[in-house]
Amino acid sequence: MADVVNTTVRAPAPPRLVVGISGASGVVYGARVLDALRELGVESHLVVTRAALLTLSQETDLTPDDLTAKADVVHRLNDVGATISSGSFRTLGMIVAPCSVRTMSEIATGVTSTLLTRAADVTLKERRPLVLMVRETPLHLGHLRTMTALAEMGAVIAPPCPPSTPNPTVWGR
Repeated sequence: MADVVNTTVRAPAPPRLVVGISGASGVVYGARVLDALRELGVESHLVVTRAALLTLSQETDLTPDDLTAKADVVHRLNDVGATISSGSFRTLGMIVAPCSVRTMSEIATGVTSTLLTRAADVTLKERRPLVLMVRETPLHLGHLRTMTALAEMGAVIAPPCPPSTPNPTVWGR
């Protein structure tokens, strides 16, 4: 009897990026990231904190449903068994936009009390890119040391710096 060879070829996984939105001011940055990923054909996996949903209603006209409709996959904040909590789930990395100081601190210390911080922890552990758009200011020495520790672990600290332009309507685009 001839050996049977499995010729099934698996399709490559689509490019995926995990997007976390935490409670810092600037939730519109996370919404814009989701829009950009859709335009680029990158599958987005979204996890949002409760504080971010409060900020969403205070800063934008978006509803929680409007925000989650921008993502390909939405994960519950307390679902620590979700796919994005495992290193075996291949992604391009993760961005937290905006990233509150609390979320940043949890990530830096390895505290994983939510799916957002667990996914970020896994991203660092797997040596994948992790971008933290830390929005809060001013920063004290403890915040700066936490940022330094994260940078030493491989995270990119990228505070949002809107462009300075003589035409302020350009910023909204």
